[in-house]
Amino acid sequence: MSNPTDLKHQLKCLLVENLMLQITPEQIGDDQPLFGPDSLGLDSVDALQLVVALEKHHGLKLADPATARQTLQSITTIAAAIQAKDT
Repeated sequence: MSNPTDLKHQLKCLLVENLMLQITPEQIGDDQPLFGPDSLGLDSVDALQLVVALEKHHGLKLADPATARQTLQSITTIAAAIQAKDT
C-alpha cells in the first residue's frame, strides 16, 4: 500500500488526466473542495467520470449518491476512503 502523500499525488494526477483539467496536479490542494463554491468547479459529469476512474484504478466502489458525495469532497476524503477500503 502506498503512503498517503503518494496516494494523494496519484489522485491529483488522476483528476487532471481523467477530467482534462487545465491545471497541474500541484495546483490542487489536499483539502480543496472539488465541487461547489470555492472549489475546482467540477460538475456532475466530472463526478461520474471520477467515480468510474476511482473504481477502475483503486477498486473503490461508491454505491450510492450519499456515499459518493461524502467521499468526493476533496483529495483527502478520497484518499481516506481508499485507505479504509485497503485495510
